[in-house]
Amino acid sequence: MITPFVNVIGAGLAGCEAAYQIAVRGIKVRLYDMKPTKLSPAHKLGTFSELVCSNSLRSDNIENAVGLLKEELRRLNSLIMKCADRTRIPAGGALAVDRDGFSRLVTDELLNNENIEIVSDEIVKIPDGYTIVATGPLTDGELLQDIESTTGACLHFHDAAAPIVTRDSLDMDKVFVLSRYDRGSDYLNCPMNAEEYFRFVRELVKAETAPLHEFETPKVFEGCMPVEVMAKRGDMTLAYGPLKPVGLTDPRTGKQPFAVVQLRRDNEAGTLYNIVGFQTNLKFGEQKRVFGMIPGLENAEFVRYGVMHRNSYMESPGKLTPWFELKAREGLFFAGQLTGVEGYVESAASGLTAGINMARRIKGEAMVDFGACTAIGSLGHYVSGYNGSDFQPMNVTFGIMDPPDKRIRSKKERSAYLAERALAHIDEIKEGVL
Repeated sequence: MITPFVNVIGAGLAGCEAAYQIAVRGIKVRLYDMKPTKLSPAHKLGTFSELVCSNSLRSDNIENAVGLLKEELRRLNSLIMKCADRTRIPAGGALAVDRDGFSRLVTDELLNNENIEIVSDEIVKIPDGYTIVATGPLTDGELLQDIESTTGACLHFHDAAAPIVTRDSLDMDKVFVLSRYDRGSDYLNCPMNAEEYFRFVRELVKAETAPLHEFETPKVFEGCMPVEVMAKRGDMTLAYGPLKPVGLTDPRTGKQPFAVVQLRRDNEAGTLYNIVGFQTNLKFGEQKRVFGMIPGLENAEFVRYGVMHRNSYMESPGKLTPWFELKAREGLFFAGQLTGVEGYVESAASGLTAGINMARRIKGEAMVDFGACTAIGSLGHYVSGYNGSDFQPMNVTFGIMDPPDKRIRSKKERSAYLAERALAHIDEIKEGVL
């Protein structure tokens, strides 16, 4: 009998996680990616699992839904979480990584796995046989057309990334070092008084944006809203959003500033910093001009300007199973943001789910549905079972998980209960999965 192999198309977080989960179960994988020969407009590195936006995987507290999701993944032997934990850099209560080191480590793990063959090629048609498509939200061209002919028309929205600046170029006389609520000293903070803040907002809303050629009326994902779009919603929107000063006291004045722009370390050496919450589609010159109005950033050196790009995602409800298999074709799975999950960790979780179940499909074993009582399972149930008319990409939240079976008034206690229940369920089923 010829041992089957699996095609995994795309070496982002979802594809890499899926390939790893299949390979560790003794099944051969051909992992296809067009890197390093060809890069999408959002990618810069030749290595896999590149973090094209923030280098943060968000909260690591299990009483936060994404923190719970990460802990579930750790317990299920996630490659992405192992590599993230090994390349972790200080970020307060969040899990942030050295983006280059993280990408290199994931790539090395896959290159050194004897069950994985790396094929540097651009795939333009879904292959026959066992296949996982994890080509990401930038899927386009002939492959997107083939996906649409197989699954139905894809939807789309626009996503944005924030700029990165060098620490050496900042005016540290105007910047203070502190994490919110005194949780360490992992962030740089640029304080603004009311006059500075409103002057900045006025310039931001009238700054010139880069043209978007794909659509005349682009739809923007709420979870990655460009800072200039937020500013146009009202003068105080930013002050209550990414520039909120809550939990930050300027040690030089002993007072809370009117607004604060935070910068988060972007590499292990601490030489690069990401401007938190400043996803943008401003022209590069406008970014330097307007963001240079922020105290401390007057002479900032931008090593990467913010960019905006088109994202595509499937209309997954009714077409995919909770384990991301296409109902109309057994043995064809999808994973990652293409399915309608949103976020790095969420993409990895979908890849883990698809990879585990692909291996079980090949071995003739029953599919594993992690269930909506877990963070991992709730994502599969959301993208496969959403019954509204406005399906949109979704980050993991407690709101898409099964509610508690008893009334709990306190939000903190409710979150703790949901996390405890989820991890207990993961521990119950993991012996049969690993």
